[in-house]
Amino acid sequence: MNAPVDVSFFARAAKPLTSYRKYWAARFGTAPFLPMSRAEMERLGWDSCDVILVTGDAYVDHPSFGMAVIGRVLEAQGFRVGIIAQPDWHSAEPFKALGKPNLFWGVTAGNMDSMINRYTADRKIRSDDAYTPGDQGGKRPDRAAIVYSQRCREAFPDVPIVLGGIEGSLRRIAHYDYWSDKVRRSIVVDSKCDLLLYGNAERALVEVAHRLAAREPVQQINDVRGTAFVRRETPEGWFEIDSRSVDLPGRVDEHINPYMTTAEQAQAQGSSCAKEEGGAPQAEPGVQPLSFMPNPALSGKRKLPPRERTVIRLPSYEQVKADPVLYAHANRVLHLETNPGNARALVQAHGEAATARDVWINPPPIPLTTAEMDHVFGLPYARSPHPVYADESGSHDGATKIPAWEMIRFSVNIMRGCFGGCTFCSITEHEGRIIQSRSEDSVIHEIEEIRDKVAGFTGVISDLGGPTANMYRIGCRSPEIEAACRKPSCVYPGICQNLTTDHGPLISMYRRGRALKGIKKILIGSGLRYDLAVQSPEYVKELVQHHVGGYLKIAPEHTEQGPLSKMMKPGIGSYDRFKQMFEKFSAEAGKKQFLIPYFIAAHPGTSDEDMMSLAVWLKKNGFRADQVQTFYPSPMATATAMYHSGRNPLRKITRDSEGVDIVRGEKRRRLHKAFLRYHDPNNWPLLREALKAMGRADLIGNGKQHLIPTWQPLNDGSYQSARRKNSTPAPRPSAAPVKGRILTQHTGLPPRDTGAGRPPAKASRRPR
Repeated sequence: MNAPVDVSFFARAAKPLTSYRKYWAARFGTAPFLPMSRAEMERLGWDSCDVILVTGDAYVDHPSFGMAVIGRVLEAQGFRVGIIAQPDWHSAEPFKALGKPNLFWGVTAGNMDSMINRYTADRKIRSDDAYTPGDQGGKRPDRAAIVYSQRCREAFPDVPIVLGGIEGSLRRIAHYDYWSDKVRRSIVVDSKCDLLLYGNAERALVEVAHRLAAREPVQQINDVRGTAFVRRETPEGWFEIDSRSVDLPGRVDEHINPYMTTAEQAQAQGSSCAKEEGGAPQAEPGVQPLSFMPNPALSGKRKLPPRERTVIRLPSYEQVKADPVLYAHANRVLHLETNPGNARALVQAHGEAATARDVWINPPPIPLTTAEMDHVFGLPYARSPHPVYADESGSHDGATKIPAWEMIRFSVNIMRGCFGGCTFCSITEHEGRIIQSRSEDSVIHEIEEIRDKVAGFTGVISDLGGPTANMYRIGCRSPEIEAACRKPSCVYPGICQNLTTDHGPLISMYRRGRALKGIKKILIGSGLRYDLAVQSPEYVKELVQHHVGGYLKIAPEHTEQGPLSKMMKPGIGSYDRFKQMFEKFSAEAGKKQFLIPYFIAAHPGTSDEDMMSLAVWLKKNGFRADQVQTFYPSPMATATAMYHSGRNPLRKITRDSEGVDIVRGEKRRRLHKAFLRYHDPNNWPLLREALKAMGRADLIGNGKQHLIPTWQPLNDGSYQSARRKNSTPAPRPSAAPVKGRILTQHTGLPPRDTGAGRPPAKASRRPR
C-alpha cells in the first residue's frame, strides 16, 4: 500500500490555524448559534460584534455551509461573530441590524454564484432557491457580492470589507459574463472591497483577522496568499514579466514560460516528462512554441529575483475586453499559475493609463494539513438551521424547509479539492487541485455525532465524499514534483504515472463506518471519478456491493472525442470498463443495480454530428434522459474562455491557434438538447429537419435501428406521418420498448461551490 498523501510539504512555511494567540473576546465562550439579532447578542453578553458576516444563503450551522465554517473558525480564534443572512438589499438599514463591526465585514453571495443560482443555462429566471427556506427564489440580488458590499459601505463607510466565496473567486480577474454577454471588470474593482479572499479561505482569513485586530491598516495587508486587492503600481523590488512578451534576458533554466506545461518544457529541453502519459498534445504545423532567448551580452551578469518576488502582468481589462484572443491568453496564464507550489503573483490593469488601477492577485493559499482539516470540521457546529427558520413547533418543515440542508443533513465531507481539471467545472479553480483530506478518526467521529445528535436520523448516511467520491488521500507520489508541476489535470489525457491510485484508506473508512453500531447503510452520493476507480478493482467491489442504493450516477459527459478533448474527460472506453466491473460485482452480490450516466449538451467543441452520435449511443444502450444539462459558461472556467474566444486555451494561444466549434444561438442549443432527449415526441420535428440536413435521413424510420420514427403523435392519440403533411391520421403504432429504460435526471445547475466546506445545492449531487 502506498503511503498516505499529506499536504504538509506545502504547509511548511504556513502558520498553523491553531497557533495564533486567541483574541481577548474568547472569554465569552462558544455560541449555540452565531447571533442573527441584537437580542441574541445580549443573551451572549455581547455589546458588539468583532466581525459581521453577510451571506446570500439562509444560515445553517453545518460544515457544508461556507459562512458557518468561516464563522466558527473565527469564533475559535476568539472573535465575536454575527451573521446577517439574506438581508433586504434595497437599503442599508438591514445591514445595521447587529451594529457596527469592530474589525471588518465578511461578505459572500453564498455557497453558489448568485447568477448561476438565479438563472438557467437559457438565461431564464429560476423560481426556486435550494438555500432559502421554502425553496423560494428571489431572496438575493443579482451579483449579490457587489450589492452586499455596496450596502455594507453605506451602512458603515469606515469598516473594511473582506469579500469571499465562490462568486468572488471566479471573478477575481476580468471575466466573461454569460448573462450580459460581455467581459466584466474584476469583482475587486466593482465591489470596491478592501480585500478579496479566493479559494478555501480559512488560512488567509485567520491571518487577516488577527492583523486587523492588532490595528494594522487594511491597506497594508497585501502579502497574504490567496488574496486580491487594488494597488496603483508595482512596488519596488518586484520583477515584472509581461505575459505576452516572454523573451527576456537571463539564464534559460531560471525562467518558466507561462505558456508551457511541464511536458512542453521537458520537450523543449530534448527530454520527456515522466508525468505525461501518452504525450502532450501536438502543436499545429507551422506554429512554433514560444521560448526564452537569453541575451548573450548579459549572460551571468543579471541575477533574477526569486519567484516570490516575481509578478506576471496580464493584458489589461480594456485589452481582453476588446480582443478575445488576449482574453483566452490571460485565462490560460491564470490557470497555469494555480499550483501553490510554484504560482506567481498576477496583476491586471483596469482603466486608462492616467487613472489605471492594478488588480493584484497573490499566489493561491497553502492547502490545509490533515490536522487543520480535522480542526475545522471538529468545531462545535449545531448541525441544523438557525432557530429563526423554525415554525411554532420548532420544526424545519413546510414553508421553513431548506432543501439544501435536507440534502446534506446526513452526509459527511471527507476531503476538498480535485485534480480532474474538467474545463467546465469550477471546483479546481476554487478549491485547487491539491487534495486536502480529513483523518479517518475525524470522519468516524462525525458519523457518530450524526447518529447520536441529529434529529430524524434513520441509520442511513447519505454520502461520504466531497467534490468527488474517490480522491480521498490520493495525490502525487513526490511532493517535490507536485510542487513544481504545471499540468491542469492529473488524469488527462491519461492517469499520470506519478499519481497514487491507492483506494486503501477509503476502503478502510467505508468498512469502519458501516461497522458502527446504529449505522444501517452508508451510501455514496458524490460524483465518482470512474477512470480512477477502475485502477482499484477492490474499491469498485467494495463500493458496488455495499454502498450503492440501486443506482449509481457517473458522468462520462459525452461519447465523442471532439467534445471530450475540450472537456478534458476520458474516452467512453473508461466508462465501458467501469460498467463491466459494476455489473460483475453487482451480479456476485446478487443485486440488480443500474448506472445512470450524465451528459452535457452544447459544450464547446461539440458538433451537431457529435450530438447525433451520442443520441445513437443512448438509444443503443437503452437510456432515456429525463432532464438534460446544457453547457453553462461559468466565470473563469476554461470552457467559458473557449465559448467567448473560439480558441482552445488548453494549448498555446496565438492568432492562428486552434479554433473551437462554439454552440451559439437558441436554435442550435435547442437542437443539441433535443438529441439528448431523442425519445421526446416534441423534439422529433426538429430532429427530422436536422438529420435530413446532415444527410442522415437513414436514422428516421419505425424500426429498432432508427433514432426517431416517421410518425408524429396527435392530441387525440392518433398519429400523422411526417412524410406527408396531409396524410390521414391513424391509430398510433406501438413503439418498440427500450430495454433497461432509465431516467437520467439533471438539474441544469453548475458544479457546486464548496466555499469553506461542501455546499449541498441540488447540483452538488451531479457526478463529475
